[in-house]
Amino acid sequence: MTYSDDPVHSIPANTYLRRSRTRWRIAAGLALVIAILALFTRASELLQGEETRIARLSISGVITTHPGRLRQIEDLKDDENVSAVIVAINSPGGSTAGGEELYEALSDLRAEKPVAIVIHELGASAAYMTAIAGDRIFARRLSIVGSIGVLYQHLDAGQLMRTIGLDFDKVQTGPLKAEPDIDDPLTGEVRQSLQTLVDDSYDWFVDIVAERRGLSRPDTLALADGRILTGRMALDAGLIDAFGGEAEAIAWLQAERDIGADLPVVTHWPPPENEFDRVMRYLGGQARSLAGLAPTGPIALDGLVSLWQAAPIE
Repeated sequence: MTYSDDPVHSIPANTYLRRSRTRWRIAAGLALVIAILALFTRASELLQGEETRIARLSISGVITTHPGRLRQIEDLKDDENVSAVIVAINSPGGSTAGGEELYEALSDLRAEKPVAIVIHELGASAAYMTAIAGDRIFARRLSIVGSIGVLYQHLDAGQLMRTIGLDFDKVQTGPLKAEPDIDDPLTGEVRQSLQTLVDDSYDWFVDIVAERRGLSRPDTLALADGRILTGRMALDAGLIDAFGGEAEAIAWLQAERDIGADLPVVTHWPPPENEFDRVMRYLGGQARSLAGLAPTGPIALDGLVSLWQAAPIE
């Protein structure tokens, strides 16, 4: 390639420099816009932090443990500008550890300030475990509530593996290490060990439902066979306290817990997405697309779960 064939040198120097300056100006302009949005968002957050308010925590989709969410709940205990907390739930449940984490954290929060629970379409399994940590539970008449129980899921692919000529083997330190195998059914000692695991978690779940809802253990066990209930049925059974949504929860906080009227309700979890976040999410999405990367897939649950159905609710 000759000097004149070079695409850079074939452009007059002044034209190339003008184009280069234009690109840098555009980049600098975008950087300035992002910086201004970040500063504006930060200033808004600081002003909002000084305002007396009711905090809203939204728990949706499949529940797992989450350090960031846990820190947010712990911060609310010490926030003098938060008078009360509303937990908005729309979830089929999730891991038992995730439900326990929320139950314990919200129970600690309840000791410091009133906590009202609002179940929207769905509050089942680990999501119901979360709900009973509050002072009062509201749900719609036709919300889905309950599914008190625990399960361990296992896929036996032995027949498929034998059909295609594969065998699964391992060396283990004991008969229950890394069991169950993917190519074996749940039988004998392996099944019994897992049943003991499930029963222990189930007993704890039943005990806290009985304690928090003021039910006898036999009455709780009658409801704890995994069944789901409508809000109407749940009210009759003592699993919720009243029909309603956020407006009814606020009215209860004002009437029964002396929370001031007309306080704003501010979402603390998940963190509200501001303009800067939206810009960065868009740029990140474009970068992933250009790199040929797929979007993040669904959350996989491993181990003990307290889940009614796996479709995430957003």
